[in-house]
Formats: sequence, structure tokens, C-alpha cells
Amino acid sequence: MKRVLVVTAVELEARALARQLGLARAGGPDWPHFHGGALELVCAGPRAAHLSLRALGVAPGTIVISAGVCGALSPDLAEGDLVVPEAVVSPGVERRATAALPPLRRAGTLVTVDAVVATAEAKTRLWIETGALACDMESAPILEWAAAHGLAGGVVRAVSDSASRGVPADLAAVVEPDGRVRTARAVRVVLSRPRAIADAMALRSGTTAALKSVAAALAKLARG
Repeated sequence: MKRVLVVTAVELEARALARQLGLARAGGPDWPHFHGGALELVCAGPRAAHLSLRALGVAPGTIVISAGVCGALSPDLAEGDLVVPEAVVSPGVERRATAALPPLRRAGTLVTVDAVVATAEAKTRLWIETGALACDMESAPILEWAAAHGLAGGVVRAVSDSASRGVPADLAAVVEPDGRVRTARAVRVVLSRPRAIADAMALRSGTTAALKSVAAALAKLARG
């Protein structure tokens, strides 16, 4: 059976996917780590900063999947739409092709950015500059790590925020470097900016739809 290592950025993503896929919590680590059948799932933090530590002992032949949410750049994408790109690009880094993930169909390009794309205007500029369908902050380093370890790498993401809506920087900042959400900081954001409640609710709705799509795709991949 081919092993699949699923890597998310945020603990919320990892827990939601594990619940929907029926994965059990792995014993030992104090960071989100789940497994079941062909799937192993870890949270590596924003920009996959903790991937090397949290993916120790990966078996040869394992497929590494960058999974979770992404922001739409193409206006044709809606919240919950699946994005399985043929390639990932990022500023200053060569274009990296993704592995085939039957039965999922790959199409288009995803761009990995260094900072949250906070406005619709910034998304439009990035779409024009790169031609990418969507953006995230982890897929490029995850694919790079996989290649360095002689492993195939792919991307299975879904849209949490449409091209007409960015992710406000203050909401993005509630995620700690290890991938955990800082509740106290989130409360302060909501109290300090009236629009933050509506922004947070919209992002939560989009994230829920996105993770349902990703879980369904990963289930197909595991069966395949």
C-alpha cells in the first residue's frame, strides 16, 4: 500500500481533516499528528517551518501532499472549489511540477507567497503577474522538502476565500508559528475592529467548505 503523508499549515486544518477522514491521534507528539490506513497527517505550521522535525521517519516511496486551504486568484473559483495544480511557483524559486494523483485531475498553477494576500486588489495583481489560479504559503517549501528526500509531492487544496476577498492581516496573525490558533489574540482583534467579526465568520464559512472538499479528495486518493 502506498503511504501518503498529508501536511497542513494550521492545527485547525489538521484536526478537521483528521475528523472527516476518521484518522486517529498518534501517540507521543505534543503537536497535531494523526494516522489511519494509508494516510498520515501532520501540522507543520505556517510556511511549513516545522516540517523537517515533524516528518521524521517517513517511509521510502511515500507521497507527500500539501493540503488545506488556499486563496483564490482566479475570479472563476468559488469557496470550496478544489485546487489540484500541475505546478507550483513562488518568487525567486523555479517552477516545480507536482506528481500525478489519480484519481484526482490536476490543472493550472498555484503560487506560494511569503505573506498573506490581504486585499482583493492584491489578489488581482498577483493573478495578472503569475497566471496562477490560487495562492498559499506552504506548497513550495513542502514540495521542495519532498524532492530533497527523494519523494513525490503533490498539492490538494481548496478555496477558503474568493478572489474578491482577501484575508485581513490581523486575522491571519492569530495563527502561531507552530500552527496553533491563539484564541486571546483572536478575541482582541474582534474587539478592536468592528468589521473583524464579519470577516472572521466569512473566513470560517469558507474554510469549512474548503476542508470538506479536501477531505473528500484525500479519501479518493487513499482509496486509489
